[in-house]
Amino acid sequence: MLHSTLALSVLLIAISSNLAMAIKKEKRLPQTLSRGWGDDITWVQTYEEGLYKAKTSYKPLMVILHLEECKYCEALKAVFSTNEEIQEMAQNDFIMLNLMHEPSDKNLSPDGKYVPRIMFVDPTLTIRADVTGRYTNRLYTYEPQDVPLLIENMKKVKRLSQKEL
Repeated sequence: MLHSTLALSVLLIAISSNLAMAIKKEKRLPQTLSRGWGDDITWVQTYEEGLYKAKTSYKPLMVILHLEECKYCEALKAVFSTNEEIQEMAQNDFIMLNLMHEPSDKNLSPDGKYVPRIMFVDPTLTIRADVTGRYTNRLYTYEPQDVPLLIENMKKVKRLSQKEL
């Protein structure tokens, strides 16, 4: 009995040390709030924090809804994160939030729950449902070739936000 207990203990120690070494080998980069959308941008952590900062800073909130393993999201992220004009406006003129889950505010999914989706909320906490992408069946989605439209929409939201204050 003692011999089998000792053998079982040695086996468990060997398995756990092998498992620990396997876990150590699979090092991952630390996850930041940018999630690859722009490391120089100041990101808020929650929708509620974004609304508060939009209201108190008089800047519009830009909400990017995406999924980690979505090829369309990854393609948009690649051009978004490397476009200097978008990155500058995002850092200086917007409160920025990217979410990988649906927020509690149903107004952020007026035409369905799909990704990628970009919505704007002005400093009066009004969701700018009138600022859309080019698709009629997914009004708030953008693809990499839609970057000029996204830039125009960011400028439009900025202008509208300043007028309404």
